[in-house]
Amino acid sequence: MNGGGGMTKKSSKQALSGEIEVGKVRQLQKRIDSNSDIVDSIVNKLVSDYCQPLDDYMVFIKSLLDDTTNPPTDRELDDFTLNLPVLLYFTGEAQEALGVKEDVARAVKQELYNEVFDKATGTIADKTASAELATQNEYIAHIAYQRAYKKIKLRMEAGYETLQSIKKVITRRGQEYELARIDPGRIGGK
Repeated sequence: MNGGGGMTKKSSKQALSGEIEVGKVRQLQKRIDSNSDIVDSIVNKLVSDYCQPLDDYMVFIKSLLDDTTNPPTDRELDDFTLNLPVLLYFTGEAQEALGVKEDVARAVKQELYNEVFDKATGTIADKTASAELATQNEYIAHIAYQRAYKKIKLRMEAGYETLQSIKKVITRRGQEYELARIDPGRIGGK
């Protein structure tokens, strides 16, 4: 409202400064990309260490599915339904071991944070800044374990989805075989 209500019209100032320094933004992007690559490498190594057998088997299943001229045989489907749960079991166990490491990484980070915060001088903001700066590596290690845990969880979920899909295919095939046995003319148009 303008006038006697005491409220003035908001200024039309922009949220960003008139000049964005493109060079600085690009340097920041390079720094972020470089550091992200390092963290991604750590995460991918953790995931690979814990998921390699499941990953290998999923690649094997995909290779059979990619061959559209030869659908998976009943024997291959049976193999999938027997092997996937075993691989998921061990991957789940490994995921929980990784979860323990994530908890330890969080505790190590917090312990160092608290030590630095207690020893730092100045305002609360100064102490917080000192503690955060001193624990950057511990923070990154914690984040790496956290991200790896989430990636493994997603892979396990995909493995369970694959298993459920395989079971549906087996059920459908069984129904088709039964229907063909009862009425051979209904399947394949014979």
